[in-house]
Amino acid sequence: MSDTMNAVVAEQIDAPLESIQLPIPMPGPGQVRVKVVASGVNPLDIKISSGKAPHAQHPFPAVLGLDSAGIVDLVGSRVDQFQPGDRVYGLTGGVGGHQGSLAEYQVVDADLLAKAPESISLREAASIPLIFITAWEGLVDRARVSKGQKVLVHGGAGGVGRMAIQIARAHGADVYATGRDRDANPIRELGATPINFEATTVEAYVNQYTDGEGFDIVYDTVGSEVLDNAFKAVKAYTGHVVSCLGWGTHSLAPLSFKGATYSGVFTLMPLLTGKARAHHGEIMRQAAKLVDSGQIGVFQDSSRFGLSQINQAYQHVIAGLARGKVVIDVADV
Repeated sequence: MSDTMNAVVAEQIDAPLESIQLPIPMPGPGQVRVKVVASGVNPLDIKISSGKAPHAQHPFPAVLGLDSAGIVDLVGSRVDQFQPGDRVYGLTGGVGGHQGSLAEYQVVDADLLAKAPESISLREAASIPLIFITAWEGLVDRARVSKGQKVLVHGGAGGVGRMAIQIARAHGADVYATGRDRDANPIRELGATPINFEATTVEAYVNQYTDGEGFDIVYDTVGSEVLDNAFKAVKAYTGHVVSCLGWGTHSLAPLSFKGATYSGVFTLMPLLTGKARAHHGEIMRQAAKLVDSGQIGVFQDSSRFGLSQINQAYQHVIAGLARGKVVIDVADV
């Protein structure tokens, strides 16, 4: 085995990523080394590469790639939940100075990982971590979604939105989702009621679907004025608004006058702070159960890109050509 590996590095802001050789890392206590099979491409990866995500705290030069799926290659001390040969996946790096998954090998805190779903390929598994964790933290950890509730997902055809719809339905909720006219069929196929936000008003769809009462949970995955609309659409007293993009300046008056509540989701915190990492591993175990039971599906773009084609993959996403998650093939299995 060589002592170096192929990796893709962002050398400087807003420049093409470069293929280089790096030393193969060794796992320390509590860590495992993963032979990366696939790396999911998220909009955040592209924002980091273009210098538009200071909150990710990922200094250059940097190996990007938040989502990872692969095979455990070496286990460090104080790790008893994994062994060489295990198929694993998780939100493993690419922020906070932690090496990302755009490399042949990656050393990962074992707490962040879970065994990959048995019913799908590792390539498919690489599509799941960031968007599933983001959706789960909002709906389950913050809003405590439960059977019989009415849940509205803003941006239902996006990555987090699709996961949020499926998680809410798996918990027995009645789900509605906003999108454009072209998003209606994908939303409907997930079992949610589509709402064309371009053809109706918040007041109109709140009246139509909740008799004017408002939704029990509203998950905003879009941000900006959509979060303001979420405040208008939520139910009084017991309603809860969640947002994974609540970064602007917003008036809380519509929420306050209803006595409703709000939670923000910042999925990167365990990677950035080192705290609550085991919870991410637990969420990934829950994801595997839902995938293997048929309650969560994966939506991938049909294009195939290898590690050396990362710049083409990014341009494919930037140009709006992707239909589902783009995944980088790092190794053959």
